[in-house]
Amino acid sequence: MRILGIETSCDETSLCILDAHIDVHTGTTIYTNKSHIIVSQASLHEEYGGVFPAMAKREHQKNIIPALSQLFKKLSPPEDQEILFSEKSNELQTILEREPTVYEFLSQQTDIHNNPNIDAIAVTHGPGLEPALWVGINTAKALGNLWNIPVIPVNHMEGHIWSVYANEESFSLPENTEFPITALLVSGGHTELVLVKDFCDYEIIGQTKDDASGEAFDKIARLLGLSYPGGVHISRLAKQARVNALLNPFTFPRPMMHTPDFNFSFSGLKTSVRYTVDKEIIKDKDILSSEVFQQYIAQETEDAIVDVLTAKTVRAINQYQTKTCIIAGGVSANAQLRIVLKDKLEAMGVTLLVPPLSLTGDNALMIALAGHIQYKKNPDTICGDIRAVGSLSL
Repeated sequence: MRILGIETSCDETSLCILDAHIDVHTGTTIYTNKSHIIVSQASLHEEYGGVFPAMAKREHQKNIIPALSQLFKKLSPPEDQEILFSEKSNELQTILEREPTVYEFLSQQTDIHNNPNIDAIAVTHGPGLEPALWVGINTAKALGNLWNIPVIPVNHMEGHIWSVYANEESFSLPENTEFPITALLVSGGHTELVLVKDFCDYEIIGQTKDDASGEAFDKIARLLGLSYPGGVHISRLAKQARVNALLNPFTFPRPMMHTPDFNFSFSGLKTSVRYTVDKEIIKDKDILSSEVFQQYIAQETEDAIVDVLTAKTVRAINQYQTKTCIIAGGVSANAQLRIVLKDKLEAMGVTLLVPPLSLTGDNALMIALAGHIQYKKNPDTICGDIRAVGSLSL
């Protein structure tokens, strides 16, 4: 089976073609990444200090069909087929009524009018920015109509869960996967603990009450005058502080770290940092230009967030007696989080699974994989009325 994955939930336009076949000797499903493209908009949103939804939608509309054409160049040409675009143009125009730029590109890009043996399309339908999600969904519907193949709606967070088994070449899911699994999902807009009971069977056992950890990193970075996305800058400065063995004069709160539930809150941390920065600016108006000061704030910020995430995850593992822990999403790229959680879990005899760094952010490979898992587990997941749901839950 060959699946086209489409991901447009935020500020990355990503497409992937994933082949899935059964190994005749072992019966295991082998996945092969035939082609994968991620077009980032991060530099465009930098001046806004975060993602600007209208711009994200516009850029997805401009990028998605050219990216698909580029994707197809890495595949063998399709067998001779009758090009059906002209006879379906009215239907396609109706489907893409909200995406006229996509229709214009699709009508001109004749190299993708014929289906290169793709069997299904997996597309993110939430959570995320609804204007951005609709671009991917409507494009998937149009291509499904053009090629006469099914479209599978995929939860973005489910994609992050299974990204830990993927890589950029060939991979398989482990045989006899032992459930349940504890999953810490930490992307830009989400921080949640999920009990993975089985494939396609999830229970959210804890989530953030306000800011997600990724949002906290970005907002605190902005307080320091650092550019978006802020997490990478905070991590860099915190690492340098540890290398320099700085004795940090600041201490920030670890919100909800000791509450008996599995929920999170990071708005109080952000507020504490803001008060500290404002207080120090009164003493020295040029303090933000001091890299040492930035390192102090970054290190204590990162330590506070990592401490909370680790404490809650360990508590969930103990309560549900899981033997495997997944951390995934953009914040899972944070080196300090990986180090601290790995050390804790090794002492507990728990296996830690993390995605390759290239797959921690939003990507279509994880969407194609989750789509295939959905297709095998529940063929009824394929439906015609797919809608964008910005607040979609697992």
